[in-house]
This record gives sequence, C-alpha cells and structure tokens, in this order.
Amino acid sequence: MLTWLYGTIAERRRRWYEKNPNIRRCLSRPVISIGSLTVGGSGKTPIAAHVVSVLISMGEHPALLSRGYLRSNPVDGVVVVRDSSGIRSDLAHSGDEPLMMARALRGASVLVSEDRYLAGLLAETKLGTTVHVLDDGFQHFSLERTLDLVVLGEGDTEDSRTLPSGRLRESLTALRRTDALIIEDSDPMAARKLADSLDVETSFSFSRELQSPLDAETQLNTSFESSTRVLAVAGIAKPHSFFKALVRSGYTVVDTLAFNDHHPFSRSDLVAIKRRLRACGADYVVTTEKDLVRFLPYAPFDMPLAWVPLSVTVEPSEDFRLWLEGRLSQARE
Repeated sequence: MLTWLYGTIAERRRRWYEKNPNIRRCLSRPVISIGSLTVGGSGKTPIAAHVVSVLISMGEHPALLSRGYLRSNPVDGVVVVRDSSGIRSDLAHSGDEPLMMARALRGASVLVSEDRYLAGLLAETKLGTTVHVLDDGFQHFSLERTLDLVVLGEGDTEDSRTLPSGRLRESLTALRRTDALIIEDSDPMAARKLADSLDVETSFSFSRELQSPLDAETQLNTSFESSTRVLAVAGIAKPHSFFKALVRSGYTVVDTLAFNDHHPFSRSDLVAIKRRLRACGADYVVTTEKDLVRFLPYAPFDMPLAWVPLSVTVEPSEDFRLWLEGRLSQARE
C-alpha cells in the first residue's frame, strides 16, 4: 500500500510540474541534468563528472550544481567549492561528493546550495559559466533543464517497485521523459535493447574501471604487488561492489570494513581501522575517492592508506560527444 501511494504521489508531482511549466525557474545558460531513478549507487556522480570533463574538452566553462547532501555544516545561500582559483571550501560546508569532484575537475566551477537556481545564477554572473551540470536532477522539477540524462546502474530496472519497498524514486515509465539513458553495460547493443524496452529513443552505455592506487598523503602512484595484502574500507552506497571490483582487479583483499554512505569518519573510526589492519595482517588500507575526502581532515595518517580512482567511460564516446554538442548548439539557437 505504501509503495503504491509513494509511486502515485511521485507521478502526480511530475505531472503537476509538466502542466505548470511557468512554475519552473530558468537560467540563461543551458542546464544538463544528470539523474537516476533509484536511490544510491547508480553511478550518476561519476557520470556527472565525466560529462563535465567532456564539456571542458569542448571549450565550455561548466558549473556543477549540487545540493551538498549531508553536509555537516550547511549554510544559507551558495557555497563556491571550486572556481578558477582552485578549491574554496572544506568538507563540512561542501559535502563529500562536491568536494571530491572539485578536487578532480580543474577547469570547472563547483557550487553547492539547496537552491540550485541561485547557485546557477551566481555561476553565470560571477564565474563565467557557459553551461550548467545539475547533479542528481531528474526529480528536481523547480529548475528548467535543457537536457535530462538518466543513469541506470547495473540491476536498477530488475525490481519495478518504488520506495519504500523497492529502490525506485519513480516508476519506470518516468524514463520516457528523459532525453537519453546512460546504461551501465559493456555491450552497447544490450544497452540499446534495454532502452528500447523502456521506450527511450537515445541511449549510451557506460562502464567503470578502477585505476592504479594513489597514496592518500602524497597523492603519488603506489605500486601494489600481487602479494600485497589489503584491508578494503568503504562508506558508499554499495560498498560490496567496491570490494568485488578490487578482487576482480587483482587486489589481495584479506578483510573488508563497510560503513554507511557518506559516513563522517571520526578519530575513533581511524583507531578501529588501524586495529583491524593489524588484526588481519594487511599491508595497506585501500578506500574509494569519495571516502578519501572524509579521511583527509585527519592527515597525516598513522597507517598506510591508499585510494583507488574510478574511471568512467561513456560509449560510443565520439557519438556521445557529438550528440551533446549538437543538442547544446540547438538549444542556443
């Protein structure tokens, strides 16, 4: 009953905004929304970062607009996490994902606000922004978008139930409103088949790949032998997916430690992790890029800590770039 009620309310809310487009506020520059239909772990944040990188390569000056979910010290107005001068904020005011992307996306602006229209307005008038990327924006109806891209992670469509019984924020039929699906699958043809079944005309596929580990303090490449024993630590939406990816990539994972998504690490957590490291006889603690920004306030570390960058590619890459370029050009005309 609750699941039916949630899905019905979500559908009526979307329809109300569609019937009242004048309610939506409009920015002067194009807005590209990167969203998902599920809660947690679909891959929308790395895809948003990838889209920003593609826009930079096209000569654009993008602004990434985020709400800064679970900031420990939220403030009114807009927090500029990154501008052309570099990092301008800290973890408490920005949140872990915006700070993570600000560290990675040189050439972009990153702004955090509950009011993403206000953030976009500041980006346009003060930071020279030419295009906005709205992180987690598919259900953010109050801001008009030029493009709606929806990311489907592996298994996201297997359970058609909405919250609270399932993981869907809206029913699968909401995907018909998207401009393109970006589907996690190494086979573009399989992704296309899924898009057809969901009645979506344009689709691309994406895959994730772990890169070489970096030392958490020096940010330099760290060589791991096959015999290097690691304790894998993650506080993300799907920590066990990270653990499995490490094993697939050849890491010798002797123990794992999972925390809740966005977990605010404390000094007592670091003591417990160090104790676990010794108990399992591991040589290194290995974590994710998102977790790294929550570890960094405690540097230098009293244990060997490395993080593993995640690489995301959208395929066919040239087709995606040309499609994005064409849609932006069309919007500006």
